[in-house]
Amino acid sequence: MNFEFTDDHLSVQELCRDFAAKYIIPDIRENDRNEHFDGSILKKMAEADILGICIPEKYGGTGMDYISLGLACEELEYGDTSARVILSVHIGLNSLTLLSWGTDYQKEKYLVPQTKGEKIGTYGLTEPNAGSDAVGLQTTAVRKGDKYILNGEKMWISLADVADNFLIFAWTDLEKKRKRDHSGISGFIVERFFPGVTTGTIHGKLGIRAGNTGWISMQDTEVPAENLLGNEGEGFGIAMFCLEQGRYTVASGSTGLIKACLDASVEYSLVRSAFDVPIAGHQLVKEMIAGMAAGYEYSRLLWLKAGWMRNAGIRATRETSLAKWIACREAEKASTDAVQVHGAYGFSDEYPVERYYRNCKGASIYEGTREIHKLMQADYALGYRKDKPRRIDLPPWPYSG
Repeated sequence: MNFEFTDDHLSVQELCRDFAAKYIIPDIRENDRNEHFDGSILKKMAEADILGICIPEKYGGTGMDYISLGLACEELEYGDTSARVILSVHIGLNSLTLLSWGTDYQKEKYLVPQTKGEKIGTYGLTEPNAGSDAVGLQTTAVRKGDKYILNGEKMWISLADVADNFLIFAWTDLEKKRKRDHSGISGFIVERFFPGVTTGTIHGKLGIRAGNTGWISMQDTEVPAENLLGNEGEGFGIAMFCLEQGRYTVASGSTGLIKACLDASVEYSLVRSAFDVPIAGHQLVKEMIAGMAAGYEYSRLLWLKAGWMRNAGIRATRETSLAKWIACREAEKASTDAVQVHGAYGFSDEYPVERYYRNCKGASIYEGTREIHKLMQADYALGYRKDKPRRIDLPPWPYSG
């Protein structure tokens, strides 16, 4: 591994850092208070070419590598988690999946407009009664001629009320559904304006209040057969592939949140005094700040390793899972300590650390709960889990075409 960033990496980092400072941070407290998703941020991201990071130029992207995507997520989450979530679902869960699994027709119709930011994509696997137990989903897709008829509901979907295109997973083999055989699940590209599609927003969330989260309902929704992603029965594998890309963005984003906690705590501890000295001089405050600094460094090393493997075309399921688990865990610790460093002020939204404290919790639940990742890491170590070859995977970087 080469730990030195290229000029392209530094450019992406600076671009997204400036973007967060200009378009996210100034309004985030009010947007968070009001549970307001600022839709204009999508257009601004598109204009800055952020929505096409790591998508090949032939599909309208910037052709950057996976390290660039991670750096973008770090910097955007430094501003607010809601901004990083856009990249997680639009690029990580959706566009990278279309890049690997989509047909030429699907890439031209859906990937290209998404890469340019003309359309926004998201991902629909979770349901009211199916989260970690993905095989427990109830949505069905019945083939009728040259169409599939979809019925079901998806829940806790980021950008549900904003996105134009949804990756939806449903049972196409009802006999296998009864047997809980995941080879009966398939994936589909569903457009917002297909008849029978409705969406709504969930209010009253603990965190990420400036982001849009909601539900998607499909009632006798007709989906063209050419919108089947991959082959029938490959949906579960595709869904897990999607999650791996999403986990990478969550790991790098959570690392940015750790840095935000660290910077806020350092700044506050140097100006706040107690017992006639800055609180930065008290050993237990130093202990908390040291923990944040260490958590940032090793969380970053973990996602960088996963990104390096992706660039080389090496499967990184285990490494991405570990990076996601540890970065989210360290973000929770850092935000808890950041509130503690700020004392009573940390309990108020006068300072951003209370928002960091609320925002970080979601990441330990979505894209695989912390418990799921602990089990994955244990199974890898014990030899119970071995990754099977995939029919299709992300191409190594730089892309050949």
